[in-house]
Amino acid sequence: MLLPVVNIDEWSPSQREEIARELASAIEGEVRFGLQDRMLYATDASMYQVEPLGVVIPASTEDAVRAIQFCARHHLPILPRGGGTSLAGQCTNRAVVIDFSANCRGLLEVDVPGRRVRTEIGTTIDDLNDALASTGLFFAPDPATSKHANVGGAIGNNAAGGRSVRYGRTSESLISATVALADGTVVKLEKGAALKDPRVGALTEQVARIVQRNAKLIKERFPKTIRRNAGYALDMILAQLEQPWTTSPLENVNLAHLVCGSEARGIAVISFVTLEDAIAAVKPILDVGMPLGLTAIEMLDDVVLDAARGNLEYRSYVDMLPGANAQLREPKAVLYVEFFGFNGVQDVQQSFDRLEQLVGHLKGVMPNGFARHTDPTAMLKAWKLRKAGEPLLHGLPGKRKPVTFVEDNAVPVENLGEFVRRFKEIVARHGTRAAYWAHASVGVLHIRPMVDMHSDSDRKMMQEIAVEAADLARSVGGVMSGEHGDGRVRGPLLERYFGPELMEAMREVKAVFDPENRLNPGNIIEPRPISSINEKLRIEPLGAPVHVPKVETYFDYAAQDGLDHAVEMCNGAGVCRKKTGGTMCPSYMATLDERHSTRGRGNALRLAITGQLSPSGQPAWNDAETEETLNLCLSCKACKSECPTNVDIAKLKAEYTAQKFKLNGPSLKALAFGNVRLLNRLGSMTAPIANAVNASWLGKFLASTIMGIDPRRRVPDFAASLASKWGTSPSKQKKVALFGDCFVMYNEPGIGLASKKVLEACGYEVLLADAGCCGRAKISTGLLEQAIEEIDATLERLKPLIEDESITAILVAEPSCLSAMQDDWLSLKLRSPLTLRNALKNKTFLVEDFVERYWSRHPTTPTFVTGPAPVLHGHCHQKALWGNETSAALLRRAAGNVEVLDTGCCGMAGSFGYTKDRYDLSMQIGELTLFPAVRKSGEKPVCAPGTSCRHQIHDGTGASALHPIEFVASRLS
Repeated sequence: MLLPVVNIDEWSPSQREEIARELASAIEGEVRFGLQDRMLYATDASMYQVEPLGVVIPASTEDAVRAIQFCARHHLPILPRGGGTSLAGQCTNRAVVIDFSANCRGLLEVDVPGRRVRTEIGTTIDDLNDALASTGLFFAPDPATSKHANVGGAIGNNAAGGRSVRYGRTSESLISATVALADGTVVKLEKGAALKDPRVGALTEQVARIVQRNAKLIKERFPKTIRRNAGYALDMILAQLEQPWTTSPLENVNLAHLVCGSEARGIAVISFVTLEDAIAAVKPILDVGMPLGLTAIEMLDDVVLDAARGNLEYRSYVDMLPGANAQLREPKAVLYVEFFGFNGVQDVQQSFDRLEQLVGHLKGVMPNGFARHTDPTAMLKAWKLRKAGEPLLHGLPGKRKPVTFVEDNAVPVENLGEFVRRFKEIVARHGTRAAYWAHASVGVLHIRPMVDMHSDSDRKMMQEIAVEAADLARSVGGVMSGEHGDGRVRGPLLERYFGPELMEAMREVKAVFDPENRLNPGNIIEPRPISSINEKLRIEPLGAPVHVPKVETYFDYAAQDGLDHAVEMCNGAGVCRKKTGGTMCPSYMATLDERHSTRGRGNALRLAITGQLSPSGQPAWNDAETEETLNLCLSCKACKSECPTNVDIAKLKAEYTAQKFKLNGPSLKALAFGNVRLLNRLGSMTAPIANAVNASWLGKFLASTIMGIDPRRRVPDFAASLASKWGTSPSKQKKVALFGDCFVMYNEPGIGLASKKVLEACGYEVLLADAGCCGRAKISTGLLEQAIEEIDATLERLKPLIEDESITAILVAEPSCLSAMQDDWLSLKLRSPLTLRNALKNKTFLVEDFVERYWSRHPTTPTFVTGPAPVLHGHCHQKALWGNETSAALLRRAAGNVEVLDTGCCGMAGSFGYTKDRYDLSMQIGELTLFPAVRKSGEKPVCAPGTSCRHQIHDGTGASALHPIEFVASRLS
């Protein structure tokens, strides 16, 4: 029988504080019981929000056991958690959350001959496979979240992924699991453990009795699909008990399954005219492909593809699809068909040949709709689009969003067509539509009906669709939980599927391991009414809707359907929790702290703005915890492109800070850093004296005291202004203007002179546009009211240059300034007309990008002398909005083979890296990828277009980096 646990809701604040103090003294790791700390773990990748009791971040797996034992003594429920990528609400509960992802990531043993690995549960699947890469082995399960999903979560959810038709689920790859039981006892679950460990033996005997008693029902009611993840895996235990045995039937039982190749590869991509055509092709492809080494058939529909087209990063991957032609028609569905070949790529090509023969006979394949890829980069891009399918959907415009509640159906492959046809009838009858993507090779369909969660009628519709979809899955021989589990969203449907007898059997199994019902209580074995799938939602976690107040914002949020939708855009998928590749999120990569992930900041902002962090329920524009969470955001804009949902935390952070300043006035530090142009201009006027003062102990003391600048940081030198050195430019028919940003004008005029030299070599008359500031510093520090005033003034001075048709382009040397003009200026509520701002956007370029992009159209063609090729580190804003190629292409023309460093954020980010409270983190971020890459480059010249990046490279490595245009100017013959 399951017993109730301590009623947490009756705790007083003093009781909560006391238990937190006791727990903190019992373990070595962190204990976080503050409101925002708890609320950052109140959500996962589902639509639910449940405030946990507290959060524990153990220092080690042994420390986690101590935390579990403490909770057992105090009868507290617990919820183990990794990446928090669950889609059914499994990682939300009124419990003590134990986050294993930060410190429990050790690779303990690799046995290559035995094809075994022993690892801690907090490591991600991709990290594990990266560590195994040199051995030729890999961990087979590959869910779409493999970059940030933990191995422990894969075990707990029996994860599978796209290649499960070849490699199976996690349970097929799990040999043993060392687990802590509910009372904190540590046991090892593996085949034969029941005969070696008395505690495991007792558990196994109890489970075996329950399973054998219900054997007939298990065989009748459990689904026969390859992929199934509903309830507990009683069918697997029954199969083990029925295997031949020598000493005891228990010798073959592996309770780990209850809790739970070095080949060449290639991907063929097939585009279809309709979704039905793609579905119909799966079975024929499977029949032909399985003997040839087929490992996966994945599907995306046009809703997902349309979402990708609206994403800064993923639109290029859609353009790679075969048969895509915007002037004719775009594919309505695509299949990704992957093969392996033990004898190398020749096997893969032969498989492709057979597949292409079949494709010629399939219905609905688009003209030129077949492509094959064996290049690793091309395959990575193809898979990247497929893996981003789910989070991409949250970026779709409109009030109705694709909602996760029936996205996990698994049906026999031969019945996929019937299932899709009948499911379409269901959603059409309810007046909506759905997005479809699939692990088609194993019959797992991820379907997201469009629902407005703020609408009572739509939520009622959601309940009805959930029931009808579950019944439909069963009627075609499938199950509603293929891989993502039951959680809050499908738990209420389990008894409808399995019946009361098997549900009671599952309760008995839960009680064997967890007699007090403290392990993630309430899910699976305690069925709630179907109406409960609409309870504990993010939009009304306590039963009443939460609202974003009507407030006069500084940014225009029309593209996100208003501020209320903008703060809800983070869907919790956790893509921002990756530790390698790309730039998002620098501070998380360095700290591995949920609070400092993009998801953590998105949650913090949503909670604060919707009033969930203040007793009054009003927006907490002054919340100290939220400010602390935002303090380590570098405003790098990486989330704007790398987050599949396009959550723009830099924009929301600036808005939040500006609303705070509206109430209390701006801080002295913000005013100082925001007015960097004024400070630079004043310093430039007395450059030698100002530089001497800055370098002295007195200058460092004053900078540290007044502005909080870390004494270890070198403040940029001032120089005589660019205007004083500009001189004249030879009169030419074609003209360009160089925007005089804060640093080119007063700190690094050599960049401006180098730009002038290169542009004149291209045959232009070069004007200096000393028009004022772009407002970047004020935007980043939240001084939006002042930024708007400054930007309008700058635009007024730029207006003659924008409208002058004899001026070909307005060029910018600093990427962060150009990003302000081409991104922030378009969404800030300026007085200047949008037509003028768009005209400026179309006329502005990075200086080196303009020179390369229009190379054949310049009045004259420069030539270059030979010399060593440089390495290039791109600026974060550049990578987020345009890509490294805007600088790399001209460098290649001037120097041949240029290496673009695979580096993320430098860690400086304007004023971010200067302050005492962030200096250490700034350098830690630099050490992640940039500093090692620069050191490895040896004597090669280093180029970086961002002034912050160049200063960070110097402070972190001692290397003197050049702006790309300086390097190009030095190579002019």
